[in-house]
Amino acid sequence: MAAFPIPVRAIGPGSQPPEDAELAVMPMPQAMNTFEMPRVPERVPASVMRESAAMLERMVQALSQWDAASPGPVIALDHLSSAALEVTNQVLGEGEVSIRLAGEPAVRIQESVFAGLWCCGELASDGRLVRYWLEAGSVPQGVLAAAARATGAVVDPTPWPAGAMNSPALLAELRARLADRSEGGRGGQINLTLLPLSPDDRQVIDAALPVGPVAIISRGFGNCHVGSTDVRGVWRVQFFNSMNTLILDTIEISEMPEAVTASPEDLDDSRKRLAELVQWMREAAADELAH
Repeated sequence: MAAFPIPVRAIGPGSQPPEDAELAVMPMPQAMNTFEMPRVPERVPASVMRESAAMLERMVQALSQWDAASPGPVIALDHLSSAALEVTNQVLGEGEVSIRLAGEPAVRIQESVFAGLWCCGELASDGRLVRYWLEAGSVPQGVLAAAARATGAVVDPTPWPAGAMNSPALLAELRARLADRSEGGRGGQINLTLLPLSPDDRQVIDAALPVGPVAIISRGFGNCHVGSTDVRGVWRVQFFNSMNTLILDTIEISEMPEAVTASPEDLDDSRKRLAELVQWMREAAADELAH
């Protein structure tokens, strides 16, 4: 007869950890980004403060008259003096979303602390800033245009890797969702986190969806990494918690993932907050003149 192992569990004195032993627990998230009104810089010449405030007030007025069905208002920042541009950058601050567009010229985009208000810059091959502007909208138009230039298709590898288990069905589903979206459907999302994927499966997915020109990171409670692919309307979206652990890996079929877009409510709130900021800046300029 085979021996049947009986687990032995110690009880009684000495079987429990000492009372002063440190309890090992999973580390908790440390911080979360929340809105904080930018501080108006101190000891700035009144003329510089008024120059920056006048430009921001133009954006407030443009937002008040903007029809959300059309592209958002754009205001050039190149004409500002270097001092006024520095003040403008300080009061706009840095929000959660950063975007890079590959190509020539390369484009760098940083959302301000006002959701839906984006600081955009074109860079020459030597890194020089050749154009700088402020743009409002759910996402800058250049991002949509860059993603829309993708012309690739979902292609099956030939031959299939020996370890490809779920990738054949996944690519078939992806093609079906793209066909549905082209006929007016929503496209949707494929959750890779729930699928058992072998290393060969992941290689197939990476080969079928080459990296596109748009790279986005959204920093909130953790990070969200978003990248366009060479297939129009297909995005790779990955969510990491505050300890930089991947918790959700998806393929999204849409014009632009919702995780990085500003809502109409966000934009309306930003318009109101920006108007408050302009008022504060004008008061600061008046105080400077009074002294």
